[in-house]
Amino acid sequence: MQDLNFPGYEFRFKNSENALHIFDPIRKKFVVLQPEEWVRQHVLQFLLQDKGYPKSHISIEKLLRVNEMSRRYDLVVFRPDGAIAILVECKAPGQDITQATFDQIARYNLQLQADYLMVTNGLDHYFCRMDFEARRYEFLRELPSYRGS
Repeated sequence: MQDLNFPGYEFRFKNSENALHIFDPIRKKFVVLQPEEWVRQHVLQFLLQDKGYPKSHISIEKLLRVNEMSRRYDLVVFRPDGAIAILVECKAPGQDITQATFDQIARYNLQLQADYLMVTNGLDHYFCRMDFEARRYEFLRELPSYRGS
């Protein structure tokens, strides 16, 4: 797989059914290693190892309803009170991050109400803080680390 713009992390791999799989420690299973999954697993390690978020606060690829349609978010990080702290949208490394990408995560966030957004293709990362009163987001240099509150 392609090198990404993250520190080097250790991953577990296996070959099964003629495909390479990577172990997801949140879902506790091996999943097919596709380019977007490669990015998602790097983001997960970034949040766990570099930002200090506990595994128990992270959820990967769950369904949500947006405008009466079923959608699947890539990754969310919950606050200790159960509200969503961070919503992450992952794209494959070859996919450009466009305004449509930000529109997609913003639509999801109307439902989820996350404090922070992260959009990445593994090479370019964008971090935002939500301002719900002004109905906009503010770009940040990085995501906050876990503080346990």
